[in-house]
Amino acid sequence: MSMYDWARFRRTKGAVKLHLVLDHDGYLPSFAVITDGKCHDVKVAHLLKFDSGTIVVDDRGYNDYHLFAKWTSEGVFFVTRMKDNALYIVIEEREVPRNRSMLKDEIILFTGAGAAEKCPYPMRRIEFYDAEKKQTFVFLTNTMKLGATTVAAIYKDRWQIELFFKALKQNLKIKTFVGTTPNAVKVQIWTALIAMLILRYLQIKAAFNWSLSNLVALLRMNLFTHRDLWTWLNEPFETPPTPYSQEQMKLSFG
Repeated sequence: MSMYDWARFRRTKGAVKLHLVLDHDGYLPSFAVITDGKCHDVKVAHLLKFDSGTIVVDDRGYNDYHLFAKWTSEGVFFVTRMKDNALYIVIEEREVPRNRSMLKDEIILFTGAGAAEKCPYPMRRIEFYDAEKKQTFVFLTNTMKLGATTVAAIYKDRWQIELFFKALKQNLKIKTFVGTTPNAVKVQIWTALIAMLILRYLQIKAAFNWSLSNLVALLRMNLFTHRDLWTWLNEPFETPPTPYSQEQMKLSFG
């Protein structure tokens, strides 16, 4: 905290927070905001702009009635986990698929203090039983057209966010910061994100079935080897180094 006094979090501890939008197409990061550790997730979520028809998947940290109303009015759909203490009334019960793990599919209105003013739109509450984890999950969404099983599958895909951050921490570790100013820290984090974006792009484009960890490891080994990148990516064990002779530059004296 004494070195990073701008990174407010706790009395004796500083922190920065990375708010990241991960695009489902290729699971590539598409938008990021770096704030201090005290900044609430919902505050940044209000700043994000999504095209009409987009489906946003987030966790319960983004439960905010104003945000739900904003997205609904803009034609943006969302799927999230519903908070256990949310107050609501059921205005319609939908038929759930037979022989599936769906327990309930309901249309609800929020009834908590000030909830009707913050979010006057009807929402959809779906109860799903996960037999593998032996746990019941309650999902909240504003899409009325998608099937209940599809909504559950969409939320399940949110796990890709956790896998992305796991890969980021494993392959692009930031052990120390080269500077203590806000700009220095942000530049280093942005550099790691850009590197991850390039690595993921190479992984998708390559004909060879790379794992991200193997791609990172072998790229590190070949940083000072002159090779044709795309040929090597497709055939990493059959592409020899390219002979390289550095040309002597000529200096012209007048």
